[in-house]
Amino acid sequence: MRNAERIFGMATKRTSVTLFIALSCLSMVARSQVESDRPTLEAVRLTDRVTIDGLLNEDVWERTGFLNFKQREPNQGDAPTEQTEAWIAYDDEALYVAARMYDSRPDSIMRILSRRDVMHKADWFGVFIDPYYDRRSGYYFALSASGTLADGVLYNDDWDDNSWDGVWEGKARVDERGWTLEMRIPFSQLRFHQRESYVWGINLRRDIGRKNEIDYVVYTPRKESGFVSRFADLVGIREVNPPNQIEILPYVNTRAEYTKHQPGDPFNNGSRYLHGIGTDVKIGLGSNLTMNATVNPDFGQVEVDPAVVNLSDVETFYQEKRPFFIEGNNIFRFGKGGATSSWGFNWSDPNLFYSRRIGRTPQGSIPTADFFDRPVGTRILGAGKVTGRLEGGWNVGTIHALTNREHADIQSGDIRSSVEIEPLTYYGVARVQREFNGGRQALGALSTLASRSFSDTRLRDEMNNDALFVGLDGFTFLDSEKEWVITGWIGASRVTGSSTRMIRLQRNSQHYFQRPDASHVRVDSGATSLSGYAGRVLLNKQKGNVFANAAFGVVHPGFEINDLGFLSRTDLINMHVGAGYQWTEPTSVYRRIELGGALFQNLDFGNNLIWRGAFHFGFIRFVNYWSINWNFAYNPHTYDIRRTRGGPMMKALPGRQFNLGINSDDRNQFVFNVFVGTYRRTDEPSFYSEMGLDWKPAPNLTLRIGPSFSKDRSRAQWVTSVADPLANETFGRRYIFATLDQTTVGASVRLNWTFTPELSLQLYMQPLISAGSYTQFKELARPGTYDFNVFGSAGTITRRVTSSGGGYYDVDPDGSGPAQMVTFADPDFNLRSLRGNAVLRWEYRPGSVLYFVWTQSRFDAEPSGDFNFGRSMDRLVDAKPDNIFMIKFTYWWSL
Repeated sequence: MRNAERIFGMATKRTSVTLFIALSCLSMVARSQVESDRPTLEAVRLTDRVTIDGLLNEDVWERTGFLNFKQREPNQGDAPTEQTEAWIAYDDEALYVAARMYDSRPDSIMRILSRRDVMHKADWFGVFIDPYYDRRSGYYFALSASGTLADGVLYNDDWDDNSWDGVWEGKARVDERGWTLEMRIPFSQLRFHQRESYVWGINLRRDIGRKNEIDYVVYTPRKESGFVSRFADLVGIREVNPPNQIEILPYVNTRAEYTKHQPGDPFNNGSRYLHGIGTDVKIGLGSNLTMNATVNPDFGQVEVDPAVVNLSDVETFYQEKRPFFIEGNNIFRFGKGGATSSWGFNWSDPNLFYSRRIGRTPQGSIPTADFFDRPVGTRILGAGKVTGRLEGGWNVGTIHALTNREHADIQSGDIRSSVEIEPLTYYGVARVQREFNGGRQALGALSTLASRSFSDTRLRDEMNNDALFVGLDGFTFLDSEKEWVITGWIGASRVTGSSTRMIRLQRNSQHYFQRPDASHVRVDSGATSLSGYAGRVLLNKQKGNVFANAAFGVVHPGFEINDLGFLSRTDLINMHVGAGYQWTEPTSVYRRIELGGALFQNLDFGNNLIWRGAFHFGFIRFVNYWSINWNFAYNPHTYDIRRTRGGPMMKALPGRQFNLGINSDDRNQFVFNVFVGTYRRTDEPSFYSEMGLDWKPAPNLTLRIGPSFSKDRSRAQWVTSVADPLANETFGRRYIFATLDQTTVGASVRLNWTFTPELSLQLYMQPLISAGSYTQFKELARPGTYDFNVFGSAGTITRRVTSSGGGYYDVDPDGSGPAQMVTFADPDFNLRSLRGNAVLRWEYRPGSVLYFVWTQSRFDAEPSGDFNFGRSMDRLVDAKPDNIFMIKFTYWWSL
């Protein structure tokens, strides 16, 4: 999430209850008066038609426009170096914005052409509108000198979300005096309460790319926060009715898949052809609410997920990329209002609504068979959502979706059958929040529900039957200047299912109730439900040279939201306190310096110290617009309750971390950034580096190359655990580890070629090579220590046997003693992956798009831990690819 000032890309339970009581009391405070010196812009009603061509040749633009802009960057408060003149007009259907950007060097105007919402360093003009006049939310519309459009929504006063795409027009022209533009923004794209006459919030912004200059009508001083709350007033709009918005967006697509297949596979001969048709509908429910519905939705992703190598017990988090879920999702953000920043140290906020659970890969197991065929995703039968803002400061949103009952076809010998692998499932989300006292306080609630209907009782032991979360959140500013703010949330979860399913849930990697030395958790074999709570409260100072942040958060061991959320761990009590100082007035050396630090600590609910440390960070932007940033952390020894993956806790050794980043001036044809980092625990060094190089060989062509390299050593990488009643020191199980040396090389390559503002080609490629060698196998000697019994010494025997399917190890833990032999697979790995796609996008008319997409993936693996870049690249090139071709056609109607 970005701060709205940088939209253009330039740049425990008792505590929570106390918070909400305070919020209720503070909501009675009288609303502060609007500043009397707030600027005013006037919109005039059109008497003639305006053609959106950027020429400014209509009579309405002949009058004197608004000229009073001020610099935000680089010289805050100074008059702009180039004059800007802007006009606002309207008719019954739309708002019109025109502007002339005078320029003493029109040949130096940065006319970088890019696809929609990709905001490279260039010359831009933007308008920000707060039609609800709530001083906290709104929309923005921007146009570059080359004609690229960008738009999004504003919320929480300081934040923006560019996932929203409105249907509007904008054209720009460059001439001998600078450049000009015209915009037409239909009222159907805005939500506002009906009035006889209107006062809206408005702000205008101009970016002069070559000078790194940003001019505003009203700017946010560098040491302060608050963006929408500072907007000027837009007056003059009268006798306009909010339109009853009805938009229909049908689609047709066709898809061809050419994939690897095994000889004799009856389900896959190497090719598959699919077709789809459906529609999205958007309906305005009065002037306040919008309903989005979709029938037989196409939720195929145009952009591929990145490849990762995950050796941990934590699920990989992938970003949502499906437009239905990302558009307008800011209303469902929970627990983050009021504060403009949220620090976290070894704390990952539970993602209470993770929309990628809807339509996920089917979760059910498949019986052993010669061949099987299962869908890559669960079909979404239908989905709908309602969002909006009601009178009285109420923000509301709800999402409902129904996913199909999915089956896998299996064949063993001549027998073919079908088995259910995903039940019919309903997903629901409800969100409400009310703001008080002019946005100085707010209270809200969020509820999520996932409910499954099983036809195959086998799946009842593999998935939860129902999952419910209910939570409250809110914030309050503690002073009239909005310098200090408290933000917090608290919630409870409850999941139900069979006793077998609940046993599995209690023992999985998020909970680990089976830990033998934990006195505060245990596996309840008769349970048919699991409940828990979580919450966090933050105190933030967000104005002035001194900034500060403190937080306290808890995640109860029984908290569970992964049916419709994302939760990586539980059993956590987290706290931190941090502060810093910023120098924001430019000198002859720097433009901005920021230094800060924090102390942090984690406990589990058994009062074990599981993490603590000190953290320092810094940032300097120099006068030449280069910048450096760094951070340093020290972690003294603590305890690790997760490393044995359900076993006893271990000692965590002290560690030190240092990261450094360097960024060049992004106005240049070549722009690069470098990041290097290292983390070291005793003799466990880790090193990571990443570089990004942007090259703009032409105004409409951008190439970005981002190579990365990492080398890690872990003396205690998890391998497996086995039951052994003779392992008395470790509660009847042997916890086996190894020394892992892992080398990873990767890159991301992205080419953006924009032919016109409506037609663009994007190419993306991500190669990844990772090799891991496991040596010095060992077992944990005693709980609470970092001591090991190394196999191959002290009477133990290690023997490696290679078979046609790879290798495995046989280990006799006590030599001639009575312990049984332990066998496990050779964990060495060498993985190569290549993922890429090409997307041709043509917006042939506003809101209507034609896509041509080609996606290719290659994968190769072998059980060898030796890293050899040349050999790996050869094998990756020789690997047989999977190719997917897709054409998608959409057509937008507005009724």
